[in-house]
Amino acid sequence: MTTLDLLSNRAVAPLLAARVISSAGVGFGQVAFVWGMRANGYSAGAISLVAACKAVPALLILAGGVLGDRFRRHHVLAAAELGATVTWLAIGACLLDGRAPAALLCVLALFSGTAYFIFMPTVRAIVADLLPGEQRHAANALVGQTEAVGALVGLAAAGVVVSELGAPSAAFLKAVMCAVSAVLLLRLSVPRHRTRPPGPISDLAASWRLFAAHPWLWAITLQFTSAVIATATLAEIIGPLFMSEHGRTATTWGVIGACEAFGALAGAVLAVRWTPRHPALVAVVLLLLAAAPLPVIGAAGPSVLIAAGMFASGVAKAVCLVLWITRLQKTIPVETLAGVNSWSILPAYALAPVGLLLVGPLTEVKGPGNAALVVTLSVLVSTMAALALLLLGARASRRRKEGTAELLTAS
Repeated sequence: MTTLDLLSNRAVAPLLAARVISSAGVGFGQVAFVWGMRANGYSAGAISLVAACKAVPALLILAGGVLGDRFRRHHVLAAAELGATVTWLAIGACLLDGRAPAALLCVLALFSGTAYFIFMPTVRAIVADLLPGEQRHAANALVGQTEAVGALVGLAAAGVVVSELGAPSAAFLKAVMCAVSAVLLLRLSVPRHRTRPPGPISDLAASWRLFAAHPWLWAITLQFTSAVIATATLAEIIGPLFMSEHGRTATTWGVIGACEAFGALAGAVLAVRWTPRHPALVAVVLLLLAAAPLPVIGAAGPSVLIAAGMFASGVAKAVCLVLWITRLQKTIPVETLAGVNSWSILPAYALAPVGLLLVGPLTEVKGPGNAALVVTLSVLVSTMAALALLLLGARASRRRKEGTAELLTAS
């Protein structure tokens, strides 16, 4: 199925439109929160605390996985988007007032994170509801392309909006985009997989057993965790504070962020045609590039080199995501996809608040450049550990196959 066929397919067209709009909203929210707090005089420590609060609800990823497997997935996604709409209207009001206590922003960040983490595991499973197996790889890549286009537009436009109209305007636009996405998602037709499902604990246990049975998932989970922490600390703290410290504007940071989205678009296009023989190995190696902009910041490099690093990071993460999700959809039963996906991304988002809380004070004391180098080192270490896990898993698999062959020969 070609890209044009997918774009005109009524089964997936509302999803693609929703992902473009919602992804643009993510860019607006990302720029609005950090630059809005900075403009209102909050310290790096306060910004890191609010960013950590936004990541604290990561444990709700498991709840999101259960909801995504027990209920119609487009209903779960739409409810999360509506929750985000209300939250971002409140955030915009706080940034407009300029005197909101950090505690209130922390509470709103918790609500924003809750909506995001309910949404996250389900959106990666919904393609399996809408299309048969042979069409899913192309559809996953196209979803990645639409998300990248949305992020590209959102980040580039958000920097301009924040510079010209202020952070509150960007926050309000984020709320509107979430609402429009919810309306589009409700137009999807998604089946309910089980009419009489067992309890949530049984669902969690079943999805955990499937996750634990695949060592390649462990390796990708480890590397994905380091990539998410690197991305979060770069986007929420290190990048904006580095730009501010060196006299560079929100517009410049928005353009740099858009370069990552442009790279994600290029990566999603590449992923349509590239099906490597060892997708898990390729995914782990590619995720090393998630840290590409950080050494440039550590060396106080020019904005153009940071943008190039962001582009490389975007390409790598987009290709990795398509390879990962497609293999997951081929390996895991469709009725447990959201649950297994929630286990695989839980460590990343559960540890992201810790990373943000640690990087905030480190950035205040040592500066954003040194903080960037520390995060880079953590990604290098995790890459080596993930490759070791893949090697051990492949060796164990070969031994099982050899043992089975010997048994068959003996019989």
